[in-house]
Amino acid sequence: MPPSHFDKSLVWFRRDLRDTDHAALYYALSRSKQVYCAFVFDTDILDALKQDGVRQDRRIEFIRDSLAELDQALRRNGGGLIVLHDSAARAIPELAARLGVQAVFTNTDYEPDAVARDESVANALQRDGILFFSSKDQVIFEKDEVLSLAGKPFSVFTPYKNAWMARLAKADGDFFLKAYPVDKYRKALAAAPAHIKHAMPSLKELGFEPSNLDALKIPTGMSGADALFDDFLGRIGAYGTARDYPAVKGPSYLSVHLRFGTVSIRTLARAALQAMHAGHGGAGAATWLSELTWRDFYFMILHHHPRVAGQAFKPEYDAIQWEQGRQAQDDFAAWCEGRTGYPLVDAAMLQINQTGYMHNRLRMVVASFLTKDLGIDWRWGERYFAIHLNDFDLSANNGGWQWASSSGCDAQPYFRIFNPVTQSEKFDPEGKFIRRYLPQLAKLSDKRIHAPWTATPDELRQAGVALDDNYPRPIVDHAQARARTLERYAVVKKADKNAAPEDD
Repeated sequence: MPPSHFDKSLVWFRRDLRDTDHAALYYALSRSKQVYCAFVFDTDILDALKQDGVRQDRRIEFIRDSLAELDQALRRNGGGLIVLHDSAARAIPELAARLGVQAVFTNTDYEPDAVARDESVANALQRDGILFFSSKDQVIFEKDEVLSLAGKPFSVFTPYKNAWMARLAKADGDFFLKAYPVDKYRKALAAAPAHIKHAMPSLKELGFEPSNLDALKIPTGMSGADALFDDFLGRIGAYGTARDYPAVKGPSYLSVHLRFGTVSIRTLARAALQAMHAGHGGAGAATWLSELTWRDFYFMILHHHPRVAGQAFKPEYDAIQWEQGRQAQDDFAAWCEGRTGYPLVDAAMLQINQTGYMHNRLRMVVASFLTKDLGIDWRWGERYFAIHLNDFDLSANNGGWQWASSSGCDAQPYFRIFNPVTQSEKFDPEGKFIRRYLPQLAKLSDKRIHAPWTATPDELRQAGVALDDNYPRPIVDHAQARARTLERYAVVKKADKNAAPEDD
C-alpha cells in the first residue's frame, strides 16, 4: 500500500485506457494533492513493428482514438493527458523529474519485456528519489493469488478454475470484484504544465499510415466498450452455444477492449456472476466467465513460466522436428494468404488479414492446420497473429498456440487433430462465413462449399469455380498429414502411450 500522501504524483497509463475503476488512478488520486496523467507511444515497441514491415496497424489507431476520449474525460475534471512518443523506459523517469512528482503509479504488466522495462523505470526513478508503485488491475487474480493446496501454481485449467471460483466465494470475494471509487478523488487531477509538451502525435509522426479501422467501424474507447457490453448482455444467455459459429453474432467482441483496458475486467466478471445468479442467461454467462478465467490462467502461467514466450511449456515438445526449407516457407505463405484450398481455413485467414479479428473457434482450426496438417512450428503462427490481431495479448496468444500444438499447459492431446472439413460442416453448416470471405465459392451448394475439390465438373462449372484458377486445390491431403503428424510427435508419445488417435 502506498504512503498516505504526496504533493505531486504521475499516473502512467499503458493497457488501461479508462478513467473509471482504475487501480493506479485511484491510488494516486486518493493519496496526492496533484495528479498528472501520461501515456507513451513506446518507440521500443513501435520500431520493432516497423522493422517487421508493418506500416498500417489498427491497434495504434485504436489506441489514439481511445486516448482522445480518455483525455477528454480527464479534462472535464480539471486534468488532461500528456502523450509522448519516445522510449518509455527513458521518457517516464525524465517526465517525472520535470514534473517534480514524488511518486509514479501504474498498473502491472506481466509480459517479460514489460517486466524488464518497469524494473528499469523503477531503478531510474529511485535514483532520483521518486517512488514507483504498480497495482493489479487487468486481472481478477494474479501471480500467487490462486494456488493449489500444496501452495504451487496450477498447470491444468479446470482445478485452477475451481480454485479461482472458490476464492471469489470466500468472505473476501467481493473485494476482488469491487470497483475502485475514482470519482471521489477527481479534484486532485492536474492539467499538464505549460512547459511540458503533451500534444497527441499524428499517425504520420508515429511512422504509420491509416488502416481500415474507420471503415470497419470498430468501436473504440470507453464508450465503444460500453456499447459492445450493453449489446452482449442482451444475448449472453446464448453465448455457450452461439460462440462456436463464426457466422453467428455470438462473441462479446470485447477482446480488444480488454487488451487495452477501455473496460474493467472487474465490471465484466461482476456482470457475469450477476447473470449466473439472476436465473436467466446463467449457462451462457457461466461459459463466458470461464473464458475470462482462462485469461487469468494464461497471465498466471506467463508470470511463473516466462520461458513459454519462446519455448514449449512441456520441454519434451521442443524436440519435435518441424518442417523447414522452401516447401515449408511456401506452405506458410499459403496459410497466411488464405490459399490452402480448405475454405474454412482460408476464410478465417482472410478475416484476420482484412479485419484484425478472428473468431475463437477458427483460431483453433487454423492453428491446428498449420501445426498438424502442414507440420510448421507453432511459433511461426504465433508471431503472425501477434502482428495481425487487434486484440493481441502475449499470454493468451501464446497459450492458445501452445494449446493447439499440444505443447502447452492443459493442451489438447497431440493425437487430437482438427479436420478442417468436418469442422467447417459442423460450425459453418450453411457456408455463410465462407461465402463472406470467399465470394468465388458462393454459388457452390452447402454440401460442396466445405470441400470444393469433391464437386463434380458440372457443379464447379455451374458455380463458376475453376480449381487452380480462382480457387486452389488443397495444398495437403488431411489424412496423409495426420499420419505424418503422429510420426512427428513420436518423441512425445510416451506421455500418452495409452491414447488413441482422434480426428475432430
